[in-house]
Amino acid sequence: MLYALRMLLLDVTESHMKSEKVVKIEERTARLTILIDPRKKSVLERLCAEEDLTPSQVVRRLIRGYIEQRLGRPWKPGDEPPPGTGEGGAGRATSRRRTART
Repeated sequence: MLYALRMLLLDVTESHMKSEKVVKIEERTARLTILIDPRKKSVLERLCAEEDLTPSQVVRRLIRGYIEQRLGRPWKPGDEPPPGTGEGGAGRATSRRRTART
């Protein structure tokens, strides 16, 4: 009986801790929805699975690399340049649009 109560308490504590982690993660994330060719999505998912990564992890890594390339320096959260400073292309009057690749 005591063992069962300990296990129940442990289970409740773990689930409470997990829910706190989820809230903290949600507070620091934003959703980005993209459209992608279904064949590319399938290949991406297969390649990610081979490396035991999620597509989201890979996309976040690519985005971070792009930001660091454009800024010309390592980036860390809270390191955003003020709007309109010109750093990283901010405040650009016109936008460039690339042609679709296949």
